Amino acid sequence: MSKLPDFEGLAMFAKVAEERSFAAAARAMGVSVATVSRAITRLEERLGGRLFNRTSRRLAMTDYGRTLAERASRIYADAEETEDFARKASSRPRGLVKLAAPLSFGARWVAPLLPEFFRRYPDIAVELHLTDAQADLIGGGFDAALRIAVMADSSLVARLIVAVRRFVVASPSYLARYGRPRHPRDLGTHRCLSYANRAKHDIWRFTHLKTTEECSITPTGQLRGTSVEALLPTVLEGLAITELPEFVATHYFPEKQLEPILTDWSLPEGGLYFVTPTARARPAKVSALADFLITELTDARWRADVVMGLKTTARHRKPA
Repeated sequence: MSKLPDFEGLAMFAKVAEERSFAAAARAMGVSVATVSRAITRLEERLGGRLFNRTSRRLAMTDYGRTLAERASRIYADAEETEDFARKASSRPRGLVKLAAPLSFGARWVAPLLPEFFRRYPDIAVELHLTDAQADLIGGGFDAALRIAVMADSSLVARLIVAVRRFVVASPSYLARYGRPRHPRDLGTHRCLSYANRAKHDIWRFTHLKTTEECSITPTGQLRGTSVEALLPTVLEGLAITELPEFVATHYFPEKQLEPILTDWSLPEGGLYFVTPTARARPAKVSALADFLITELTDARWRADVVMGLKTTARHRKPA
């Protein structure tokens, strides 16, 4: 015999005692009469005594059953109260959300949004982890993540928020001193800074916007870094070229601190995604944060066509 109490049997016994009918109890609980009958029989065998005297026309509780009915009803009521509490807690946005985001994007575009989020949802706290390493949502216990990537098939649930372009950039002083590359092949003679945390060896793959010609180069330079922030000072000082995501690059375009180069060519376009381990039974606190961030980030103020009016082809337009 299982040491776990027969909670189902006790609940059905309490409901039959209340309704004074197997059929009425079955209707109230949304189960079949046979299910109720089996549960009562199983409980009687487990407890070692009859709870009801029953015939085809009449049902009567035994003295033994009456001694247990009040206790069983209390268990049933406690279970209903517990479920009601759990449903209310899961439907009300409150509690801690553990969120991962890319370092530069999180600092520049997510953190500034949080004050307004906290004003709207004072009962939600956010634990924001900023890293350019891809966080393990399940292993790290994260509720959600913002990712900028070309999403591969996985067990995670990913919602595309907006497309994100990448630009090869240089400062005007660099271009004045070393010349402007006209073709990706020209980058072989330039100092190009790259990222050390790419899943594969860092290769810049270009596609010409008109001819669809393709060209791949391996950047070589004096610095490799794990984040955009590590590369920017050297590039801004006019010592190298690098490629930057749109949400960083466009910040430096209006004042011409950096210029996009090879603008007739494109790099593979990724997207900004809101990612969760599963879409099923998502807590209200996570749904609230997801809806807020998606609304705020969909109209991307960093987009090049907004900031600079740069030419935007069909492949770069915001997805519907």
